[in-house]
Amino acid sequence: MESHARRDDYDSPWKEAIEEMLPDFMAFYFPKACRAIDWGKPHRFLDQELQKIVPASDTGRRVVDKLVEVAMRRGGHQWVHLHIEIQSHREGDFAERMMVYHYRIFDRFRRPVASLAMLADGEAGWRPGPYQQSVLGCRWMLDFPSVKLLDYRRSSAALARHDNPFGLVTLAHLRTRGTRGHSARRYRAKYRMIRLLHGQGWEKRRIIQLLRIIDWLMALPPHLEQSLRRRLVAVEGERHMQYITSFERLAREEGVQQGRHQGLQQGRAELLIHMLAHRFGPLPTEVRQRLERAGAEEIQVWADRVLDADSLDQVLR
Repeated sequence: MESHARRDDYDSPWKEAIEEMLPDFMAFYFPKACRAIDWGKPHRFLDQELQKIVPASDTGRRVVDKLVEVAMRRGGHQWVHLHIEIQSHREGDFAERMMVYHYRIFDRFRRPVASLAMLADGEAGWRPGPYQQSVLGCRWMLDFPSVKLLDYRRSSAALARHDNPFGLVTLAHLRTRGTRGHSARRYRAKYRMIRLLHGQGWEKRRIIQLLRIIDWLMALPPHLEQSLRRRLVAVEGERHMQYITSFERLAREEGVQQGRHQGLQQGRAELLIHMLAHRFGPLPTEVRQRLERAGAEEIQVWADRVLDADSLDQVLR
């Protein structure tokens, strides 16, 4: 049995999914709130502001916490703030932390705040309720909407057919949890997920976004990743698909087309830069230059280390 305890990365894929497809996220998990938001107005992520309001050192590592400025359909296009928490493990003071974040955000902006929680953990019985505090007749309560991903376990067929992309994201998350420590099972599940994605009929950009998210969630050991890519290359040759894997396809999308080999190589470097920046923050200039000059074999080795490494130095050692 092979453990994925260090490899499974729930942070990066969920962060990207929310940033790239926020309206779909809200429509799938919080439809009532979604209908009240005017998506015709641009929404704005305020991650840097949130880091100032609630430093990571205050509460320890979190999976995903997002702050977004959105406009309401009613009330003169009133602007409000969405505070989204995705929690991948049980936490005894989760409700209290939601209250702390909620108040700090309100105190910073003096605008209405909607705090929403997604429980992405593996404990079916953990469902944190509202935060309540009462003393000397003074009562304070924060009740926040929440969804539990484990509740979708019996809806796999519906998730696979859902026209909202978060049907597949949810299914990929559940498959990741269900195959933890079982590389061969995850290999088969990931292959089926990618083939399922192929048949959805979505536009190319959407497919690439979801392919990257699935690739991130369902991490495999390097030798199985290579095997999966070879298998998908063979499928593409047979079926004339428009993409192979997220890594190679994104390289083609982002590479400068100065000849097929040169463009693909540059695209791989740009994708690796993007992945590292998502994982470890802005890259130093000298690191970017090193990546841009690297050969295909070096880039592949570094890409295979991204999910395992705890620091940029470990990737590039």
